[in-house]
Amino acid sequence: MSEPLLDAQDLTVRHGQLVALHEVSLQVSAGEVFAVVGANGAGKSTLLRTLAGLHPTHGRIRFAGEDITRESAHARVRHGIAMVPEGRRLFRSLTLEENIRIGQVNARAGSWDVAACYDLFGWMHARRHERVSHLSGGEQQQVAIARALVANPRLLLLDEVSLGLAPVIVQQIYRVLPTLLEQGISMLLVEQDVSQALRVANRFQCLLEGRTTLQGTPEQYTVHDVEAAYFGFTAEDAS
Repeated sequence: MSEPLLDAQDLTVRHGQLVALHEVSLQVSAGEVFAVVGANGAGKSTLLRTLAGLHPTHGRIRFAGEDITRESAHARVRHGIAMVPEGRRLFRSLTLEENIRIGQVNARAGSWDVAACYDLFGWMHARRHERVSHLSGGEQQQVAIARALVANPRLLLLDEVSLGLAPVIVQQIYRVLPTLLEQGISMLLVEQDVSQALRVANRFQCLLEGRTTLQGTPEQYTVHDVEAAYFGFTAEDAS
């Protein structure tokens, strides 16, 4: 078997006395969508931030065959890891295009540029000079995705992209994922919405209080199995 694109082993992250992640391991293969699900406070965002280089960790992270455990967040972008953070984290005083271009700092060479993002999100070009503070939540989320894409990632980390958005807007955002896969971008997405995550994921992992409680393919488990892992009770209790 070929080596996974991302191989994270025994990741442990502490915030003071709190253990936010406890020996969490996962692998993401090239060309797949991998979902991490769990309730609020399960450690999902901490996991993504750790993979992006924003938290020190015990354990090991390999990407495309290289050990990047001690690499900075900027170096990981150059390796091909880009993140769409929870809450979008846009610069509200800047325009749509200015926000996207920020993602080109430390970018890899590749086909994703501002023009390619305008092709992907057809509404953007006409509004490229608007401040993002004038955009809706769904539009801002798409700008955040575009900002990550212009870094030309091999792996895109998506942190709660559906949070606080209307279902119809969430569907619009998720419809672009197949296009990204066709362009060679693998995805690791974090979601509280289990049904949404499992609809698009090849494989998934459930976290509870910083620990892995279930992992596999969506076809392997029933809804009761996933609920049990999500909330921390037995599958018999869920039935």
